[in-house]
Amino acid sequence: TVELESEVNERRRAENRLRYLALHDALTGLPNRNLLQQRIRDALELASGTDRQVAVLFIDLDRFKTINDSLGHHVGDALLKKVAHRLTAALRSDDTVARIGGDEFVIVAPVGDGEERATGIAEKILAALHPSFRIDRHELFVTPSIGICLFPRDGSTVDSLMRNADTAMYQAKAAGRNTYCYFQPAMNAAADNYFQIESNLRRAIERDEFEVHYQPIVAVQGGHPEALEALVRWRHPTQGLVPPGQFITVAEESGLIGQIGTLVLRSACRQVREWLDAGYRPPRIAINLSPIQFRDPDLIGDIVCVVEEFALTPDHIELEITETALMQDGELTLTTLDRLSKLGFKLSVDDFGTGYSSLAYLKRFPVDTLKIDRSFITDMTENDDDRAIVTAILALAHSLRLSVIAEGVETKAQFAALASLGCDQAQGYLISRPVPASDIAAR
Repeated sequence: TVELESEVNERRRAENRLRYLALHDALTGLPNRNLLQQRIRDALELASGTDRQVAVLFIDLDRFKTINDSLGHHVGDALLKKVAHRLTAALRSDDTVARIGGDEFVIVAPVGDGEERATGIAEKILAALHPSFRIDRHELFVTPSIGICLFPRDGSTVDSLMRNADTAMYQAKAAGRNTYCYFQPAMNAAADNYFQIESNLRRAIERDEFEVHYQPIVAVQGGHPEALEALVRWRHPTQGLVPPGQFITVAEESGLIGQIGTLVLRSACRQVREWLDAGYRPPRIAINLSPIQFRDPDLIGDIVCVVEEFALTPDHIELEITETALMQDGELTLTTLDRLSKLGFKLSVDDFGTGYSSLAYLKRFPVDTLKIDRSFITDMTENDDDRAIVTAILALAHSLRLSVIAEGVETKAQFAALASLGCDQAQGYLISRPVPASDIAAR
């Protein structure tokens, strides 16, 4: 009898365990998609026929794939568990937080006062995830993009609410990430456009529809060319030349930026080889690296292979990374930059002044050049604050023995002001717009 009772209890525990696993995420212990859908159905049933509303918040962690790919899945998994803990701690007991896969979480909450309560939840999430996460020796910062929709205003079924909250989340990403957006019907058209661009980009890579234009960077004193920045353009078969502002964000979020970056590097190196073979010695070619590319563990090997394929040397190439990329996971960034610098590549920091550089970090990084973001150059001749920022960046850079490029120079007054402040190099429409390679050697 005792043995039979023990066997029954063991079987009951096993059944309970299987039932739990069927309804919960194995990594975080949160409700999974199956249990989430049931919780949403229950919430809708309770709210139906009353003036109560239900909020569905779709949360995606910004740039989580970068952390996962560069630091390993064990770090990514540990981060997801800590995120789950903070989200749960930020909510009420009658709210549900679920993990539905990858770095995606969904919150379901009854909200008697509609947007006011839902906004409060979103702001609690932003605040909860703001402090850094310490995992192993890494200090990681994670921000969420949050899409919000309300029952019955934005949907009456589980599928429609989930779909519309997801759509609003993509709008939050497009708005700069680390924010929340409410669903609006017009977003469905925008989402359709996003996925159309992504689909067209995939075909563009297969059909080699990208080309590289070059924008000269000149010395402020003397005006001679110091470098050429390689800028990607998309030659769409029906829309003509598509500027990068219309597709780079989609390329980054869809994971296509690595392939496009490799195409740009190969195109630029091939062009340098053609120029050299024709007897023209071009200045250095500056290649932009997106933050996602910079976290690719194969990045350095890929760059070296392409450069060697065209019988070039690293001194032909300058690599540009953004200030934000510079500051993400400082130790890994430092290691990568050190390796690139020792190989002989010149390194520059793009869009300087728009991020959050720590001077203590900046002096450790083996960079050669700072590029002042165009937002400070545009009004520097009329705005004393912008001029003061430009002056301070120049003083900082020169004290660290770095050269400085001013981006977005469009007027003679801006150029003269930069010359009087001792800026080293300038780039912008005053000097030249980005032009095809055929226009460079002919100058």
